[in-house]
Amino acid sequence: MQSFISETLDDILKTTTSFENVLFVLPSQRAKVFVKQQLKDKIATGFLPEILNIEQFVKQVSEIEKVDSIQLLFYFYSIYKNIEEDPDTFDKFSSWAFTVLQDFNELDQHLIDTKEIFVYLRDIQRLKKWSVTGTFKETELIKDHYAFLERLHKYYPVFYAFLLEKKIGYQGIMYREASKKITTFLEKNSGRKIFFIGFNALNKAEEFLFQKVLENGNSEIYWDLDEAFFKSNHQAGTFIRKYKKEWKYYEKNDLKTLGKSFTEPKNIQVIGASKNTTQIKYAGEILEKFQNFNNTALIMADETLLPITLNSLPKNINAINITMGYPLKDIPTTTLIFSIFQLFTSQEKLQKTATNEFYYKDVVRFFKNQAIYKLLIDEENAFVDDFCDKIAKENLTFISKSKIDELLEKCDKKIKAAIGTIFTPFSSISDFIEQILELINLLKEETTDLEKEYLFRFYTVFTQLKNLHLEYNYFQDLKTLALFFKQLIASETLSFQGEPLKGLQVMGMLETRVLDFENVILTSTNEGILPASSQQNSFIPFDVKVAFGLPTYREKDAIFSYHFFRLLQRAKNVFILYNTEHDVFGSGEKSRFVTQLEMLKPNIIQKIISPKVVSDTIELKQIRKNESIFEQLKILSEKGISPSAFTNYLHNPIAFYKQKILKLKEFDDVEETVAFNTLGTVVHETLDELYTPFVGKFLNKEVVSKMEDDAKKLVAKHFKIHFKNGDISTGKNRLIFEVANRFVMNFLQQEKKLVSNENNKLKILATEENLATEITIDGIDFPIKIHGQVDRVDELNGELRIIDYKTGMVTAANLRVINYDDLREDKFHKAIQVLLYALLFTRSKNYDFKQPLTAGIYSFKNLNKGFLSINFSSNYRQPDTLITQEKLDEFLEEIKMYIKEIYNPEIDFIEPADLKY
Repeated sequence: MQSFISETLDDILKTTTSFENVLFVLPSQRAKVFVKQQLKDKIATGFLPEILNIEQFVKQVSEIEKVDSIQLLFYFYSIYKNIEEDPDTFDKFSSWAFTVLQDFNELDQHLIDTKEIFVYLRDIQRLKKWSVTGTFKETELIKDHYAFLERLHKYYPVFYAFLLEKKIGYQGIMYREASKKITTFLEKNSGRKIFFIGFNALNKAEEFLFQKVLENGNSEIYWDLDEAFFKSNHQAGTFIRKYKKEWKYYEKNDLKTLGKSFTEPKNIQVIGASKNTTQIKYAGEILEKFQNFNNTALIMADETLLPITLNSLPKNINAINITMGYPLKDIPTTTLIFSIFQLFTSQEKLQKTATNEFYYKDVVRFFKNQAIYKLLIDEENAFVDDFCDKIAKENLTFISKSKIDELLEKCDKKIKAAIGTIFTPFSSISDFIEQILELINLLKEETTDLEKEYLFRFYTVFTQLKNLHLEYNYFQDLKTLALFFKQLIASETLSFQGEPLKGLQVMGMLETRVLDFENVILTSTNEGILPASSQQNSFIPFDVKVAFGLPTYREKDAIFSYHFFRLLQRAKNVFILYNTEHDVFGSGEKSRFVTQLEMLKPNIIQKIISPKVVSDTIELKQIRKNESIFEQLKILSEKGISPSAFTNYLHNPIAFYKQKILKLKEFDDVEETVAFNTLGTVVHETLDELYTPFVGKFLNKEVVSKMEDDAKKLVAKHFKIHFKNGDISTGKNRLIFEVANRFVMNFLQQEKKLVSNENNKLKILATEENLATEITIDGIDFPIKIHGQVDRVDELNGELRIIDYKTGMVTAANLRVINYDDLREDKFHKAIQVLLYALLFTRSKNYDFKQPLTAGIYSFKNLNKGFLSINFSSNYRQPDTLITQEKLDEFLEEIKMYIKEIYNPEIDFIEPADLKY
């Protein structure tokens, strides 16, 4: 394969023997390296020509220094503030200013008469407002938008003049000024021979500059295009056909270096893959088969997939050169910086600035960040883990600076100082930036080379922000700085520096200009990515762009078409991958360029690939009962099995094993919002405290009224005990506190209603009473203790009631027990618990069943249904709520069967197959 660069240099060498006064102008920086390498191979001795990319050439002609986007924005805001009487804040301004600067840049690159286009835009807005009746309804938003578009013509000339005076600017200004100065430049460099190599779509300024240079004589332009696209009506040849037709230069000269290699036989595979990750992983598999990567390129149409790509490259690649930026937003250091911003934005939002307290999640996020965590850990101490455990144990929603100082007490002085300053209140935005710079300085000491690159990039960004802030003072508060930093980070990249002539080349589509590779792997060739979607980020409407000859999505499509087909011209092995998965935007459609290629090349291999799916049989968790487990079970039989533990076993034996044998507790976490079990505990204990003084007494209306007076105070008391350090005065917690109050008050009102009727006699016999009994089971050598705490036992009109309080929803259906065939089903578990309490009560009290006995639940979410009793009847109209000796004996036999199962060494603890979660 002879590359375009090689062909072009061969042609130049026919007429040029010395490069002493020769200038090569190329589209990209990357191309310069390859041209130099080819020249070294073709000429033995002599001077190399001066080689510039197009931006460097324009800079040389215009004598204007390019300035970066951050500085440009600050300069623009200073101009904007001088013009506007009531200017936007800097963060608001930056949200639209980037787009305005893009538009200014485009207008200048295409040498548009800005006065004419701005007047045109203004007139369009005025026409929109015109109506026959003379009344046009416009909202404040529309009014603002029209006013804004009318003011663009004020900003541009002042800003242009300001930049020109400083001899700095964006690309467009460089182009406009170069167009003005090209004649002077050519006069100064009259003996110089200029070669333009490998260009395609030119803006108006480039067209003007190139024609001026070519008309001057002694210069050449070499296009990189195949005859197949030039001589047909193909989109890829749109621009070069236009220049051949319109340029005066081509009235006397021929078009240089039209290739004929596209029609040669090629191995082309079009591969559909489900999801982006599958594409990238398959690209790695293709690369694994290559022995040498010196003539291989992995081209990424979607550059955001670079992080996945770098993690998917095969091990046989020992050198890699990346020609695209790694997005700063994907760098680990970014999460650390955002976590610092979050500390203070949350503090301000939650109004904790005065006390200098921080929201616990933000503090944990900061300390658990990999970079910080590494600093605070040694062989003996895991400071951060202990600190997080302490936060959970003490239920601290907000962490004071003193608590953080306690954590840092054990650290090295340098670490303590740098991290401590992060949590210190800052007096100005400069102070805050300085604190971050100090932290970066600390982190750089214990990092890998790659991490140093990350940190250095952030160090330069924050140093620049600090200097600009000191000069302009536009960041009035941290919120403005945080918003600006977020906008900035979304577009900024970390540039890689590698050896372009070695190993695998990983690049974006634009970087492929002028370069040729034998093996090309092209990923993400989907419609909407290649070409990019027609959505334009501009304040200039589509029809105005067309009227003034500005590029629209149609021109951009032609540019992408050129890059795609040019890349394939000289390649021998081409692998084109696309995502087959459809989403709401229809991205599962392969690019129109791929469809065109399939029509041009009939022998393309088509493939659809998918990841290997390994069928994995789900094995249910199973624990064999060995001696140590059986020992724990024996201890449990002495301590006692509670009704809730028993129903836990029926629900999931593995959960029972973890809770009662391994004694694993649920992970402690900060209870920021009152948990449901805390709400239940508060309601239970409030009722216990209210009813305990009246055990053994009959209740009356006056007694319950007194309870109502005390209820709210007791609810608050028990919240303080069980919701440690929690705030129940605002937000969700206040609502939950009110729910607890309502539960208690609604219950007391129902009680009041009950005892207000003179026919009703209600006597409290016990509250929160601990009951226990032992049962013997055939086949088990030792007795099994069952114990539980009954919420309440009372006597209503001669009938004994065993009552369980539930803050959740319970219905009558949950307490219907017709038979004991399948107690494992969750719907029976509430009934089992209640019957177990009845069993405990009758056995521990030697109950004789002479008095009627019922058992049931008060559901606080279903209080209007009153007391829900166990019901043994299948007939809805004739409930059977009476608990008898026979029914309890029958129930006990069923319970013994399950306890026997627990204590049978031959039956393992097995996870149920139908477990929901």
